[in-house]
Amino acid sequence: MNSLEKQNNKVYIKGEIVTEAKFSHEVYGEGFYEMEVMVKRLSGEADVLPVTISERLIEANKLKIGSVISAVGQFRSYNKQVDGKSKLMLTVFVRELMSENYGKNPNNIVLCGYICKQPVYRTTPFNREIADILVAVNRAYNKSDYIPCIAWGRNARFAKNLAVGEKIAISGRIQSREYQKKINENETKLLTAYEVSVSKLAAFDSASTFDLEKEFELEVTAMEGIDNKVFG
Repeated sequence: MNSLEKQNNKVYIKGEIVTEAKFSHEVYGEGFYEMEVMVKRLSGEADVLPVTISERLIEANKLKIGSVISAVGQFRSYNKQVDGKSKLMLTVFVRELMSENYGKNPNNIVLCGYICKQPVYRTTPFNREIADILVAVNRAYNKSDYIPCIAWGRNARFAKNLAVGEKIAISGRIQSREYQKKINENETKLLTAYEVSVSKLAAFDSASTFDLEKEFELEVTAMEGIDNKVFG
């Protein structure tokens, strides 16, 4: 992973494991498991986030339901066949578990990527401005993660004018959101969506140098001091 890819996608979360670990896949003989982690917001509410973690970390830290983890990694996407259709799935891929906390914010993400779909701008009945953004974030081995983001207020107004292919940087938090999906005239299904709630947003020329941690120092306090331990 080169220096740009190290900066492209960073996540820090602290929360409680609330589901049993379920086998996901294996890479070079190492098993990876999925679980859900409840991360409290500063407001006191909570997000329940999907997390992928290696069996090595699970065994070394004796993780189980009720364990509290302080983890750093990346927010990744992958396609999964659900009811015969390909569905975009999202997960916090844990690179390392930390023995200490970083900053007051238990949920922090910084991303650098490209607009891959025209942002959708709308207003609520109470005139609150919202913009949905889909960002492609490059990863090693010519892979990309497709991360849905939601911006509010002035960030939404800024985002609605972004063009497909434009390079942007984002800081914020990962949130879970329940919604009702209509199955037929008589049936609905409760589903959960995951997205990045944007705190700060910037666009810049692809040839320029952009230091996320300098530009977004207030939002990435949780990242300070961990690069050399995890991403170095």
